[in-house]
Amino acid sequence: MNNITISPAEENTLLELEESHFIDLKSSRIAPASLQKHFVAFANTDGGEIYVGIEDKKVTGERIIGFDKPESANDIVQVLMTATKPSVEGVDWEFINFGNRGLVLHISVPKSAHLHYTTSDECYIRVNASTKKIIGEAITKLAYAKGTYNYEKVVVPEVDIENITGSAYLASYMERIGTTQESTIFLRKQKLLSKVDESYRPTVGSILLFDEEPQASLNTRCAIKVYRLQTTEREYKREYLKQAPSTIEGPIEQQITQVIQKVQELLQDVEYSVAGKLVKLVYPDETLHEILVNAVIHRDYSVNDDIHVRVYDNRIEVLSPGKLPGYITPRNYLEERYARNPNLVRMLHKLPNPVNHDIGEGLNTASNAMKKAGLVAPVLMELDNAVVLTIEHRRIASLVDIIREYLEDHETVSNKLIREISGEDSENKVKKAFEKLRGNGEIEPVDPDASRFKYEYRKVNRSDNGTSGLGQTVPNSLT
Repeated sequence: MNNITISPAEENTLLELEESHFIDLKSSRIAPASLQKHFVAFANTDGGEIYVGIEDKKVTGERIIGFDKPESANDIVQVLMTATKPSVEGVDWEFINFGNRGLVLHISVPKSAHLHYTTSDECYIRVNASTKKIIGEAITKLAYAKGTYNYEKVVVPEVDIENITGSAYLASYMERIGTTQESTIFLRKQKLLSKVDESYRPTVGSILLFDEEPQASLNTRCAIKVYRLQTTEREYKREYLKQAPSTIEGPIEQQITQVIQKVQELLQDVEYSVAGKLVKLVYPDETLHEILVNAVIHRDYSVNDDIHVRVYDNRIEVLSPGKLPGYITPRNYLEERYARNPNLVRMLHKLPNPVNHDIGEGLNTASNAMKKAGLVAPVLMELDNAVVLTIEHRRIASLVDIIREYLEDHETVSNKLIREISGEDSENKVKKAFEKLRGNGEIEPVDPDASRFKYEYRKVNRSDNGTSGLGQTVPNSLT
């Protein structure tokens, strides 16, 4: 285990840490069993960091009271490493040496693909800055959310098997993949049927794949709703709806095909004003395809909600029910692979020209296609019980380059115009780009005394020996 020292500045940063969803500070006197609860909670939720040997910020006086030697933490390490059920993989351990104040044990706990319990068979999750014990159905929901349990494999005994074996869609699927097996045998071999009371019953996966009306057969919502909103605002409001949302139902392959067609249809008429010009919303076909496919095949079907696709004037948002599965996070989702619904992925991939790539390839393809088109990569955000993936009509070019390019064809430019052109929401980021160009002597204010709402810039006139505009200070509030 590493033994490191830190600088005074790093120590101050450490002592300023607030306990949060990802951070916990614990006394070195804590009982191993008590610490194990927090360790399990981080592994079961989104991962986090535990510092053992730093007292709570409420404590007055010295807050760093560490272990006198590494062996003094052996009981804690032993319980966390070997007594947690199952053991948590990928944990990083180190001691931070504070000299005569002792050693602080720093534990980095990754988000785990498994469901973990304490020595006493208790299950915990992290909720904001607290650790919460869960039981019963809450544990089951957590297991589905993490992908530890596959909801697609749940048996639906009230649905008759003939709903699936007699499906015209199943017959079409079997013909396309070139099998002549009897439908029941085929479904059994593909692990899409389970035996209940001496008879076979369909699973959630088989219903999603082959039932002609899965939305009527399942208790959970599993359709797709598509909205057209005439606004660039960030907040969703019903008054922005151009028309009633479209609801797309049916087997999931058909849903994928129809939602792609619907979004492309809506995009034909999407225009928004940038600097007085109408700009059409155009995205690479690959990006639209992969993001919409990903939402359907990797969502958590145990969550009782539909997929929501919202087409705004300057972006598309795809909300997929459920948190990211396994060890996938917003930081590693392009590098790591994890299939929450492996049967759905596998069965769709059997088809000629399948709608889905191999696991994990789709969003990489979507991101690369955006970059080739000169647009920023998709942005993924995890909510309490959903994942939102946004593709924006925003150029990759730097704000400085966008300002320069605009002034090649226009006399003046403003902060508001550059935010419209670039899609950048932050007024301050655009202000800094103007400040950089002003400092380089490339631009100057049209009227230094104008109000912040009318403040504009123009290119410096180099005929004035390159001195025009230099040496003037622009008030921050006006940039």
